[in-house]
Amino acid sequence: MSRPKIKSKNDVKEGTCVKSMPVSSGRESYVPQVTPDRHQTTARKLKDKLKIATWNIRTLLQKGKLENIKQEMERMQLNILGLSEVRWKGAGKITSGGHEIIYSGGTKSEKGVGIIVDQTASKAIKGYWALSDRVLLVKIAGKPVDLNIIQVYAPTANSNDEDLDKFYNDLDTAKTQCKSQDPLIIMGDFNAKVGTEKVDDIVGKHGLGIRNERGEELIEWCQTNNIIVGNTWFQQPPRRKWTWKSPGDETRNQIDYTMISKRYRNALLLAKTYPSADCYSDHVPVVGKFKLKLKKNSKPFTNIKFDLAILKTNQTIREKYQISVQNKFEALGDAEE
Repeated sequence: MSRPKIKSKNDVKEGTCVKSMPVSSGRESYVPQVTPDRHQTTARKLKDKLKIATWNIRTLLQKGKLENIKQEMERMQLNILGLSEVRWKGAGKITSGGHEIIYSGGTKSEKGVGIIVDQTASKAIKGYWALSDRVLLVKIAGKPVDLNIIQVYAPTANSNDEDLDKFYNDLDTAKTQCKSQDPLIIMGDFNAKVGTEKVDDIVGKHGLGIRNERGEELIEWCQTNNIIVGNTWFQQPPRRKWTWKSPGDETRNQIDYTMISKRYRNALLLAKTYPSADCYSDHVPVVGKFKLKLKKNSKPFTNIKFDLAILKTNQTIREKYQISVQNKFEALGDAEE
């Protein structure tokens, strides 16, 4: 994808978009711490819904922060929560209190993305791919098709063009691993403003603020890949649109988005922010309600039968078995030493 080089300063975190209003400064309990769908997704029962959100939580290195976020996740009744700026090193998956946390970081405690799933959704995880400290892909088993979720943390306004090019290249790579017939949700902190001006069937008129150059690039990528910016299509009051506030709460902008493939746009029932959520971050979560159904990803159990009688009748197999057992015991002894 060819993109014009950005020469002017990005104003993603400049300019007042929403009048300053009092907000919660924290909770002591945490210290410290629409076109018709081409697939029959919309024909399912209304009870087949998922609540999926994205949130820039600034860091997970702070003591008690993970428990704080899990409590907020349960309070908002979220099934899946994407995280930006996790700041954990390396990549992997851990379990904490019934939640699965998949994360992708770098060699330093910077940037980093992650996805937390509840106990129900964790049973449907088919796999994940940690592409970089800015892009993470998780595949989840669904009915009748699988669900792909990409969590991102885009470069800030201070980053250079090379960082932005690498980010979009990683995003393109992640998207190529997803089947076109499967729902694709892309969410995270894009550090871009798409504004209130409608763009075809990609960006709705219910965004916030004035579009900037990073927003133009994001829209161009969405047009190329048939992705819609979900939280610009639902009419909400300004307090349900802004996702980031400046120090001192003088400025509020919309730079975090929940997006979905155009083919499944009718699966997104609602998208809005939750300003009441608190984890000592200058961002608030963007929560989407989706008409999608998961299924448990379990392999059928097969009872393996061993032919023990052959050890008595076959000399060759008996010798191989004895050598194999002896080697394992020797290896165990070395490990104990």
